[in-house]
Amino acid sequence: MNNDKQDRTRIDEIASGIYRISTAVPPSIIPGGFTFNQYLIVAERPLLYHTGLSKMFPLVRAAIDSVIPVESLRYIAFSHYEADECGSLNDFLAQAPGAEPLCGRIAKMVSVDDIATRPARALRDGEELSLGSHAVRWIETPHFPHGWECGHLFETTTKTLFCGDLFTQDGHEHEPLTTGDLLETSEASRKSLDYFSHTRQTRELAQKLAATSPSLLACMHGSAWQGDGAALLMQLAERLDPSD
Repeated sequence: MNNDKQDRTRIDEIASGIYRISTAVPPSIIPGGFTFNQYLIVAERPLLYHTGLSKMFPLVRAAIDSVIPVESLRYIAFSHYEADECGSLNDFLAQAPGAEPLCGRIAKMVSVDDIATRPARALRDGEELSLGSHAVRWIETPHFPHGWECGHLFETTTKTLFCGDLFTQDGHEHEPLTTGDLLETSEASRKSLDYFSHTRQTRELAQKLAATSPSLLACMHGSAWQGDGAALLMQLAERLDPSD
């Protein structure tokens, strides 16, 4: 399925019941071009992961409405508190009366409950939440890649890891799903504008994510990726922390 808004936003099903919503920003606005991705899990209790920037709300909402009514959203989740992750949070809460923010405990405590129009539901590290036909697990990864409150969501039935800013890819022309090289393209992006915190727990946290054995990496910027996610995460850890 493809839904264009101003030739910039599209939505594609990349796994059973999981949709990638992507808005392409051309080089005339961001040098080199860039994409902002959100992910919709369609289940009995639908979940939106990332909201996008506040000015992108009409585009993201229209994409969701092409699949399910936006009013049916039950959870609005994100990795950490940042504009492209939750800038439209209150807009979606206004449209979906039964929805609540979903995040980690630190994000709820330090940011989300202050700015959101409804209190957040905080997940503990390793806690699972049933959406009906899908289920998600919260994995705390402080400062990996950045943010004290950072964590990642893992969908257990499709083995999809929503990996936020990990494996960011520059450019505005990306296929929804790829099996091609992801490490080198994302490392080129990181080296041009290093957004990692370089925590001393890099290898430990990469191993924590790799333990889920993801077969799909739902990246926030660029293509989603299909393959041996555990191996790729450990290759990334080696680049970040080459010590034995």
